[in-house]
Amino acid sequence: MSISCASFAAKFPHVFGERKWKNSSFTPIHLRGSFLFLNFHSRSCNIPFPNIVSVDSNRTRSCLTMEGQYQTTVACPEADKYQKELDVSVRAIQMACSLCQRLQESLISKTNSQIQSKDDDSPVTIADWSVQATVSWLLSECFGSRNVSIVAEEDVQNLTKPGTAGLLEAVVKTVNECLADAPRFGLIGPQMVLGTKEILEAISRCNSKGGKTGRFWVLDPVDGTLGFVRGDQYAVALALIEDGEVVLGVLGCPNYPMKKEWLSYHHRYYRIISKLTPPTSESWDKGCVIYARRGSGKAWMQPLLNGNKKLEWPNSARPVQVSSIDNPSLATFCEPVEKANSSHSFTSGLAHSVGLRKQPLRVYSMVKYAAIARGDAEIFMKFARAGYKEKIWDHAAGVVIIQEAGGMVTDAGGRPLDFSKGIFLEGLDRGIIACSGAKLHDRIIMAVDASWNSSSLSWCPTIFSSFSTCKLDCREHKLHQRTAEEK
Repeated sequence: MSISCASFAAKFPHVFGERKWKNSSFTPIHLRGSFLFLNFHSRSCNIPFPNIVSVDSNRTRSCLTMEGQYQTTVACPEADKYQKELDVSVRAIQMACSLCQRLQESLISKTNSQIQSKDDDSPVTIADWSVQATVSWLLSECFGSRNVSIVAEEDVQNLTKPGTAGLLEAVVKTVNECLADAPRFGLIGPQMVLGTKEILEAISRCNSKGGKTGRFWVLDPVDGTLGFVRGDQYAVALALIEDGEVVLGVLGCPNYPMKKEWLSYHHRYYRIISKLTPPTSESWDKGCVIYARRGSGKAWMQPLLNGNKKLEWPNSARPVQVSSIDNPSLATFCEPVEKANSSHSFTSGLAHSVGLRKQPLRVYSMVKYAAIARGDAEIFMKFARAGYKEKIWDHAAGVVIIQEAGGMVTDAGGRPLDFSKGIFLEGLDRGIIACSGAKLHDRIIMAVDASWNSSSLSWCPTIFSSFSTCKLDCREHKLHQRTAEEK
């Protein structure tokens, strides 16, 4: 498998700097139970940071990097499992976010022919297809196309319909521009410009249906496309699932402000402020990538790469942790912006019954998961309307990040989300609840159970697909219920 050396550089920063080595062999370095041996084909070799190498546990393999050929022998303990996959994923999402930032600047200033509608009437842009093609190509190149199975949101058929030739041309151009910048992120791009056929192949390669066995990646190229086209919050999400378990997750949040207080303002406000004040390491327009690996007990955040800088691991990464607030009156809860597939009335009533007094933080996409993982909010609740089925790409990356940051994510019955049933979260009990800690989580679960059939909350149980597919509105439901009781 291919991997950037940066995953090892995090452990051996004094080894993987940009420096010249003049010996053909090295004394093995021991750190935390890991041994790293380097043997070079040449007497003198420059090692840029980072390089792409081929790694196979306890074996020696060679590969051609950006600077030359060398070999690595690595004995990887169990604690380092999936580290190479996480390393490549973070770099790929950094690239994808850079692509999206450039496109959003142009899209929000136009009445756009570059926005199409999917079957559910949700918008899809050149960013969706371009990110999907880019990440698919990078994963296939790094790990081998035969070893990469991807579940992703976008269907290539929508890009090949009559009248979309201009859109397809824009996607091809965007992908090539992005991949040409791969060395800046420590990855190797294509030797030649990719043609239309190769771009379509990369997009259509994301045709896995998931399942309970084997390994597959889950990609949401632009989660919160409506927020994207409105110049607001969105996320790029990538997760790896093995035998039904999410083992790593990466969330790119290009517009996520570095200060919690700014989340309450529309993104256009930040855009104006950024023109009036010089950017700093804590400025809103940095954006961030948050990531975690199952079993590590840690989640990390690093700023997006700006300008022409090169990504040098760990890229100012710092650990993130969920909030310690367990008093409902002090807690902040998140919910989706749009009412199309969730019930604001129910979450509002539920929040009041639990004792939540703050106004909800309404943000697009999986940025809600990032907010909880980073300690900017404590609760995320989503209860789907009838007919809507939650997709795994809308939750996989966020779930593992919150869990490793110290939080909890379950359905409303307190059960773990099941990512082994295909592209949908089948068997979901009423809704999804993510919390910063067990105390808040237990209170929300108890409140859901106590309030589910309560008439004091402004909701109607027929809106929830897990319990009913009835299309009656609230008045009709009450009449139907009263008639049934009289009988």
